[in-house]
Amino acid sequence: MMWKGCVSTGNCVPTPDPTSGALTCPATTDRILEAATQFYEEDSDEANSEEPEQIYLVTYNVNGDRISAPYYEEVPADLAGFQEDILAHKEIWEYYTTLIPSEERSSLAEYSIITDGEGNLLAAVAQTYYDPALWALEVDIRDSDDKLNLTYTLIHEYAHLLTLGPGQVTPSEAVFNNPDDDDIYFEELSACPDYFPGEGCSQPDSYINAFFEAFWTDIHEEWQDINLIEDDDTYYEALDDFYFKYEDRFVTDYAVTNPEEDIAEAFTFFVLSPRPKGDTIAENKTLFFYKYTELVQLRDEILRSVCQLNQ
Repeated sequence: MMWKGCVSTGNCVPTPDPTSGALTCPATTDRILEAATQFYEEDSDEANSEEPEQIYLVTYNVNGDRISAPYYEEVPADLAGFQEDILAHKEIWEYYTTLIPSEERSSLAEYSIITDGEGNLLAAVAQTYYDPALWALEVDIRDSDDKLNLTYTLIHEYAHLLTLGPGQVTPSEAVFNNPDDDDIYFEELSACPDYFPGEGCSQPDSYINAFFEAFWTDIHEEWQDINLIEDDDTYYEALDDFYFKYEDRFVTDYAVTNPEEDIAEAFTFFVLSPRPKGDTIAENKTLFFYKYTELVQLRDEILRSVCQLNQ
């Protein structure tokens, strides 16, 4: 794997953003956003197809910037090379730790190398199996050479840690310990006075609760009716219709999936895009993060790393 080198045929020299003083590299960030948008368009054409099997190759313990104690799964022989490519595992991890500041990863406890084939899931985060307050990062090694989409996806997945972690959403032990019990889920949902993303009840002053209150209250009931549809073909058709009805509200078509994906997509655009004017609800979702001084500072840090990694 090669992480060095300019990914754009344009100017990759970082320059200061005149509006914020942040280091920017518009040729690079434009390419990242273009690649991600193209990926979503291609992926949406196959959204209702059967999902490929996700195979875990190796899982590492995480302690700050360090990974250790790899646990190797039994895998088919044709995946052994990916499982044993420790250098690639470390390069992906080092790319992530350069991109996301260490103090922003305190809830991350595991890092897994996975695959579901080429061109499908690139990365994901999820609660660990043993503690709902700790999270795991999963990256598909077979897609990780796509540096543009890798950068976009890692920022998107970090946004889930930022908005769903224990400092923002109080983990529900009941849901965590009974993931298939709908009765318990709806009991926890009913008891939550604020937005309930599934992992637990969001805190009143959390980013995701404020985001939900600002952008989702008038359409949530309509979205919920769609989310309850069990037939996949009917569900995706209804979700597409919902997106096109409210297209000016979402930065990408994937953002329509649920409020959790919506805020993660908006945050990624917040990091990688110039500050918008606010002419649409989608642009106002990007502007939402500028209300928080700590997030503007975080944007500057991540954007600086994006530019430096792509010089």
